[in-house]
Amino acid sequence: MILATAASALPAAKASAAATLSPQAQQQLQAQLQHALNPSRSPLALNAPWLTHAFAGIFIVSAILLVVLLAIQTTKQEGLSGTIGGRMESAYRGRFGGDAQIARVTTYIAVAFIVFGTLLSLTGI
Repeated sequence: MILATAASALPAAKASAAATLSPQAQQQLQAQLQHALNPSRSPLALNAPWLTHAFAGIFIVSAILLVVLLAIQTTKQEGLSGTIGGRMESAYRGRFGGDAQIARVTTYIAVAFIVFGTLLSLTGI
């Protein structure tokens, strides 16, 4: 019986306490509670989740592009046969036009991968 009256008085006390708070105070308390429950999220992740998701998308795309570009590049020795055979003339000349452009694009993609990886680690998602 005592438990029943205490349980019925508890929702009434909560309702009267919530009714006395202003909407601004309620909103501020909800924000503090949300931050207390999930403190790892940065202000950028809380206020602009679309931006952090865009960073994550660019990071994933740059990772896939980096793997593909590294896979299609040819080495100066052109594989195991160049290592065994010696192909010394290839060591003294630069890369051909297409290979040089792929190497340059790979460098840019690698830099983007590192920059967006760092940004993602700072946003806390």
